[in-house]
Amino acid sequence: MRKSVNDINRCVACGVCAKECPRDAISIFKGCYAVINHDKCVGCGICEGACPAGSVSVQEVSDGKK
Repeated sequence: MRKSVNDINRCVACGVCAKECPRDAISIFKGCYAVINHDKCVGCGICEGACPAGSVSVQEVSDGKK
């Protein structure tokens, strides 16, 4: 399953990804970095294209089920 992932070391907490997310799956944690809610994220990649810092990418992630 593909989901957006944020590299918090590159994130500048500008909020562009959160603003562009059509599923409201991204929030900015204490003004420090973006947090992506994988329950809401559908892996559309809009946030990846919007991120000016290049910290967000869509990747294959495990859903935790076997």
